[in-house]
Amino acid sequence: MLQDFRRDITVTADLASTWQKLLDVSTVASWVSIVEDVKEIDPLRRFTAVLQDRMGPFKLRADLSIDVLEIEEGSRIRIKAGGQDRQVRSRISVEAELSIENEENGSRVTVEGTYEVTGRVATLGAGSIRKKATGILDEFFQHLTQELGGSR
Repeated sequence: MLQDFRRDITVTADLASTWQKLLDVSTVASWVSIVEDVKEIDPLRRFTAVLQDRMGPFKLRADLSIDVLEIEEGSRIRIKAGGQDRQVRSRISVEAELSIENEENGSRVTVEGTYEVTGRVATLGAGSIRKKATGILDEFFQHLTQELGGSR
C-alpha cells in the first residue's frame, strides 16, 4: 500500500528558531510516540531508530535506517527511511521532505512525501494504515505547535 501525504502549519517562532528546533533529532523523535531508540550514526546524514506499535492483531517492531538525502540550510531537508519487521514479515518505507518558509508572523512548516507498507500488516487494509499515519502526523504537529507556537 503506497500513500502520499502533505500537511502544513504556521508557527509563531521565526524561521531560524524553527529550523534549529527541527534539526534537534532527539526532540523531534520524542514528538512521535511510536519512534524509539534513535541513534545518530553520521550527524545530519544517517540515523537508526525503532518503530514500535500495535496495528490490529500485529505487534510491529521495525528497525529503521534513516538517510538524509538533501539539506538546504535553514529551509529544507529530505529524508528516506526504511525497515522491516521480520516477525510480522512487513516492510515500511517513507520518503519525506520538511520545508520551512518565512511568514509575516512566524514560519510555515510543510511536511510532505509518501509511505509504503507491505507484507502482513498491509492486509489490515489501506483505511487502517491511513488512519494510523494520520494519527502520527497529528501527534507530530501537535508537539510542533506546543514547542513553537501557532495553530493549524
